[in-house]
Amino acid sequence: MTTQTTPAIRYAAVTFDCADPAGLARFYGELLGYRTLFATDDFVLLGTEGTPGLGFTRVADYRPPTWPDPAQGKQAHIELGVDDLDAAERRILELGATKPGFQPGEKRWRVLLDPAGHPFCITTLA
Repeated sequence: MTTQTTPAIRYAAVTFDCADPAGLARFYGELLGYRTLFATDDFVLLGTEGTPGLGFTRVADYRPPTWPDPAQGKQAHIELGVDDLDAAERRILELGATKPGFQPGEKRWRVLLDPAGHPFCITTLA
């Protein structure tokens, strides 16, 4: 009789589709202080050893999200915790993000778009 064990499964990364994996990895690497753990021409994984990371994979016909217009869905969405919304927003915009006009909860969080058009939020709630 063999004993079955439950395999260990852990969260490893979130991967974003994009046209330029290296470019988007530079943005998030600078933003979060992550380093490149693995890279090819079509995929980059950022993070720190032993913790979940962020991946970026090349999609030939990539079309950025049209958020908040549902015509082209968000594709991925992350929340980043910050101490000061205004200061964090300024820094992230300096790095190349943009801020869409629609802000559903601007006093508690801000929606920004990374250089490939993916929406993400910064919040003091986390």
